Amino acid sequence: MCLHPPVFAAFSLLLLLGGCKDREITAYRAPKDPPPAMSGALAAENSPPGPNPAQPNSPGQAMASTPVPTASGTDLTWSAPATWTAKPNGAMRKGSFSVKGEGAEADLSITAFPGSTGGLLANLNRWRGQLGLAPLGENELDTNSVHLDVAGLQLVSVDFAGNTGGKPTRILGAIVPNGSDTWFFKLMGPDTLVANEKPAFLEFLRTIRSR
Repeated sequence: MCLHPPVFAAFSLLLLLGGCKDREITAYRAPKDPPPAMSGALAAENSPPGPNPAQPNSPGQAMASTPVPTASGTDLTWSAPATWTAKPNGAMRKGSFSVKGEGAEADLSITAFPGSTGGLLANLNRWRGQLGLAPLGENELDTNSVHLDVAGLQLVSVDFAGNTGGKPTRILGAIVPNGSDTWFFKLMGPDTLVANEKPAFLEFLRTIRSR
């Protein structure tokens, strides 16, 4: 077939355009794959610092892990009645005794802390609160406590009767400032048993000495 030059030129242009179109279809840029998700450990490492809101701090745990300082100054000594049975002191006690009688049992604890620990009135009212008793006022201190002078130590002793869990309960206690510390001697248990032990408890207080 014989084509005139103008016709041949047009035909060649069509072939060229068709070839370019084919190359345009087959040549393309593939999109990038999305980045892989971070594992839990890596995500935690890359998260901003600070508390995790999904795991709030527990007040109970905070309190349980907070150390309570005990007295570290001059110790006191004492002589307990032979009928009292010594028990392990535990983490916060300086002394611990079991007092038994009439099929019941009371607990005598000896603790000591730095400073005044809130003052005399606050500590006596804390004991009264354990028995369900109303707090004392400042003007009621003298009529609800007894001051004892024992070997140069100024003791304040009390006798409080109330109840715990609906059961008659009594506390015989003494608060003893010693240097920069405050010591607490507390016999707590069934009302009748603790009342019967009052003479022995008062005699016990008179044996306290500063070492």
